[in-house]
Amino acid sequence: MVCQVLPLPRSSSLYSRVRFSFSGSRSPTSFFNSFPRLITCRDMSLSSESSAPTVTTITISYSELKVPGYSDLRQNLLRLAPRLAGLPEEVKRELEDAHSRYNFGWSHGKEKLESGKLDMLKGSFYANPLQDVPTSNSFEIQRYPWYCGSNIWPSKSLPELEGAFKALGNLMFEVGLMVAYHCDQYVSKGMKQHEKQNLEKTLLGSRCHKGRLLYYFPAQDSTTHNKDSVSSWCGWHTDHGSLTGLTRAIFSRDSVEVPCPDPAAGLYIQTRSGQIVKVVYGEDEIAYQIGETTAILSRGYLCATPHCVRAPQGEEARGLERSTFALFMQPDWDQKLTFPKEVEINNDVSLSDGILTFGEYSEKLLNIYYDTKP
Repeated sequence: MVCQVLPLPRSSSLYSRVRFSFSGSRSPTSFFNSFPRLITCRDMSLSSESSAPTVTTITISYSELKVPGYSDLRQNLLRLAPRLAGLPEEVKRELEDAHSRYNFGWSHGKEKLESGKLDMLKGSFYANPLQDVPTSNSFEIQRYPWYCGSNIWPSKSLPELEGAFKALGNLMFEVGLMVAYHCDQYVSKGMKQHEKQNLEKTLLGSRCHKGRLLYYFPAQDSTTHNKDSVSSWCGWHTDHGSLTGLTRAIFSRDSVEVPCPDPAAGLYIQTRSGQIVKVVYGEDEIAYQIGETTAILSRGYLCATPHCVRAPQGEEARGLERSTFALFMQPDWDQKLTFPKEVEINNDVSLSDGILTFGEYSEKLLNIYYDTKP
């Protein structure tokens, strides 16, 4: 297995995903020295008549990884996504947790993205793969239920989900810590000693990590999306955590895995120059993209990645499903964030003195993306 990280070499106008490894003729430290400073969101449209450029990975050789078995763990979990989405509605309602803003258990049609409309095209199952009960403090549970609540597992309707979810989530977390270490090495070269905040240490001590098993309903069967939009399956956004680990998606029809018939479908990102590109990486690779809090903590030396998902088009795409898994590696809810002027944040997030905890920052974003409040 190899993993991927998202840098933008200074010599390139394209944003690249890179197979991340620690051996070979080129050291990871020298590679991370080519990271960008900041991405600014610009126009995010893409003509349906144009052919989007793609980005292939820059390879750093790596003969072995300390955490083998990724391929099987990915298959084991992603194949459960259609089964989970296909459970009876009354069973899925029992897996919902409105108090956590649907950030534990099953969620479908609760989140708003980009257009302000409810996202009906994907269902999600959220859980903390590292800790079933991150805290027993009643005040914290009431204050930050989207992080401090307890996992909800379908122990009767889909008992194998818990083990598969935790196994893949733990592996991706361990690899993500390696990525965080080398992010720190890069940032330390550009920041003064008193300004440094160690990403690896921050993530290692956090109880906030969240896994998300995603199931994309067949877009061709829906009237709620714009099939000509590059963001037709998932709207443009940046993740507000630190690092997001991503598996390559599995496409299926009637729960049977099939190749995607549309090469233009998949994950897209926006480069710092405003160019929209499709990202290509292998099924045995993990992709890691930078989130907003890493940009904040690094004062813009590392930058959040705007991204979206394009649905497949054409008659052969009818009935096509997409399953994937994301691990959101995040600071603890009481981690203080000082928002530097170098980093742009959501215009709807108000800052009184420029300092929020990660829990407070998350709450402000949840107020934008979700109608319900605990």
